[in-house]
Amino acid sequence: MPHGDITHIDIPVSDNDAAIRFYGTLFGWQIAEMPGFEGYPMWQAPNKISGGGLAPRSEGFTQPRSYVEVDSIDDTIAQAVELGATVQLPKSPITETSWWAVVRDPDGNDIGLYQGDPTENPA
Repeated sequence: MPHGDITHIDIPVSDNDAAIRFYGTLFGWQIAEMPGFEGYPMWQAPNKISGGGLAPRSEGFTQPRSYVEVDSIDDTIAQAVELGATVQLPKSPITETSWWAVVRDPDGNDIGLYQGDPTENPA
């Protein structure tokens, strides 16, 4: 995905089974756990493009969070901080070739950042 595209949306849940039943029935989402990501069921919308995860609800994660594809998390975090954001979660690995981070914009919104290896899924 190009820099700036919404790539993933996490929805905080306290009960995976209930959330799978709710979102699967309500929206027709396909929801399943992927190998290596047990306890974090991922959903895909019928368009086969939109998707995200059902993430454990926590004190600091109570509202859905969108993740934006970026070319460089390091550069994007630096620019966000220059523009008044604060870092909520520093760059962390997802896999050997993908990373995520969370920044809070000056208005208090948490925005997830995602950087994947562009050679994994070339356009």
